[in-house]
Amino acid sequence: MSEQTVDFEQVEAMGISRPAYDEVLDILGHQPSIDELSTLLAMWESNGKQQSLYGWLRGQHHAVERNEYLYSGSADHRAIREPKVKECMAIAAELCHGSRSASRRAALDTGLLLYMVGNVSSEFADSEYARRCLHLVEAPMAAQGHGDDCQYIEMILSALADGAMLAARTSVAQGGLFCSLLRFVAPLGFDILAPREVRLDAFLFGEEQGRYLVALPESQDDAFLLKMDEARLNCCFLGRTTKNRLLVDGFDFGPVACYTD
Repeated sequence: MSEQTVDFEQVEAMGISRPAYDEVLDILGHQPSIDELSTLLAMWESNGKQQSLYGWLRGQHHAVERNEYLYSGSADHRAIREPKVKECMAIAAELCHGSRSASRRAALDTGLLLYMVGNVSSEFADSEYARRCLHLVEAPMAAQGHGDDCQYIEMILSALADGAMLAARTSVAQGGLFCSLLRFVAPLGFDILAPREVRLDAFLFGEEQGRYLVALPESQDDAFLLKMDEARLNCCFLGRTTKNRLLVDGFDFGPVACYTD
């Protein structure tokens, strides 16, 4: 994490009010760095400036009550509080510790575009995260079959890889998107954005089948999106490969070595 923290005079100079700053503290769970505050301001500029920064922050799904995400005993996973960013860092460290990159024909480069092909899922009940961190022994909701979807997506992605459009591809598996992406790009890092309409823990750690990660050069971006449209496949832009750090929504989850050693 960045050690360059700020005092409130600097915060005010950036145009951030005390209520908004307090909300940032609650989202992060720690005192923010200048880079983290700048990222939040940039996200507000592009997504929410029709309202106040404080009002926009209060409307984000990742702004949750402090330390109340643990499983409550209800059979409905929606009763589980969403963890804050800091708590998601601890979950990621626990699930991904000792991860190793999968073997592939060539190492990835920095600056590659990262996409997830398949539906963005809000499910996390039947996952390693639910079992290890939330103590959900049985999934509250029945697992859906994705066999046909997987075969179809694999066929399309295999054809694109054979045509040299993709640098690499893999499925979202144990540990969900975060751990799968770490195994996919390590020893490189990644800088990704989470969709605001989905819980952060579900997006990062859910293991619903039928989802794949792909890396491709920017020169292939338009052609890739055209192929996804032609194949009627949903895809979600995640971000890019980076040198050696892991970032989610601009928040620094630390160096790759913290998760692979």
